[in-house]
Amino acid sequence: MIRALGNPTYRRLFLAQVVALAGTGLATVALGLLAYDLAGSRAGAVLGTAFAIKMVAYVFVAPLAQALVSRLPRRAVMVGAGVLRLGVAFTLPFVGEIWQVYVLIFVLQAASATFTPTFQSVIPDVLPDERDFTSALSLSRLAYDLESVLSPVIAGALLLFIPASALFFGTAVGFAGSAVLVAATLVPRRFAAPEAAPMAFGTRVQHGIRLFISTRQLRPVLALNLVVAAAGAFVIVQTVVIVRSTFEQGDVLVPVLLAVNGAGSMVAALLLTRVLERATERRVMLTGAWLLTAAMMLVPIALSTGPATGGLVLVAALWFAAGLGWSAAETPVGRLIRRHVRPDELPAAFAAQFSLSHACWLLTYPLAGWLGVVGLVPTSITLAVIAAGATVTAMVLWPTGTGGVLRPGPAADIAHDSAPVAATTLVTAPAPTAVP
Repeated sequence: MIRALGNPTYRRLFLAQVVALAGTGLATVALGLLAYDLAGSRAGAVLGTAFAIKMVAYVFVAPLAQALVSRLPRRAVMVGAGVLRLGVAFTLPFVGEIWQVYVLIFVLQAASATFTPTFQSVIPDVLPDERDFTSALSLSRLAYDLESVLSPVIAGALLLFIPASALFFGTAVGFAGSAVLVAATLVPRRFAAPEAAPMAFGTRVQHGIRLFISTRQLRPVLALNLVVAAAGAFVIVQTVVIVRSTFEQGDVLVPVLLAVNGAGSMVAALLLTRVLERATERRVMLTGAWLLTAAMMLVPIALSTGPATGGLVLVAALWFAAGLGWSAAETPVGRLIRRHVRPDELPAAFAAQFSLSHACWLLTYPLAGWLGVVGLVPTSITLAVIAAGATVTAMVLWPTGTGGVLRPGPAADIAHDSAPVAATTLVTAPAPTAVP
């Protein structure tokens, strides 16, 4: 996995990602505590709404932004988005009303919806070798997990000395450092197919989503996105309520449980580079989906013990298992996109995945938040049923009969439903020696 860091361009971009996500992790903890200060026991509902607004920005802004900036230098796009996020982070400590939280969250996440797909589309150009790219995917997963592990741990330590609102200044520092690192990096030019004709703006907005849906090898990802969102929304939205209300613990335990969830994801990410050399993406991703589903199904048992220590330990174990499943189901998606989408269409495809995956979170965030007002047990059961149904759907959309994966041939177009079967070469995946 470390081999990707041998590329100096990727190394600097990876560091920029780590710095930005570390700051975002501080904001996640601070936002949860701010919601509790403003709304008390209804903090879950406030967070559910705030995260739903975040998803609205991701779902609708990502394709629009990709269409708007498709002809601009990618470095300038990422730096501009970083500066906007920096400005919002400096404003959040002074928020005193819930509606102000909602407005600032939308602006912040609109900037992230511009930055992230652009960043993702750069990496395949920087690392053309598939093994290097797979390593980069695992490293990227680890970077995201810093938001759940390192940042909450730092936040917990800082909360012993500073008020929760001051954590947002750490977020601003993270965004500033990320923008500086990107600005100092030589980003490859966008790939443009010689025969590509200019598209109208409306067509560019829809192109990535149509491309993603029409590529049959990517359709199972749509269902797996829903599995991740169902379990992940419960963990993110209701952890603060579980700690403060169900188990009657203090603020410091909130980042600890989030860190445990992130630790599970990091363990999976560390193993995935080697596992994917021996097992198909199908097996790895579906195993992760079933693990997420099982974790949600067991939540009512953990909560039924009330404030007892044993129940809290079980919650931590389930959060760790959910982290394992989250990483296994989500990390390999970039490999599938790169394999089945032409290089000139990668920015549109990554923007589409960003938008479509977060459309699932747009459903599950408010569901996890507002159902939580009724009760945590019915909420976890509902989301477990959704996760199970989506996992079964992914299995149906991803049959095992081919014995391997479809990989584009050397002179082939990418295999959409409209493309001839001869346009692909069947590559048999090595038989795994152990279930990952």
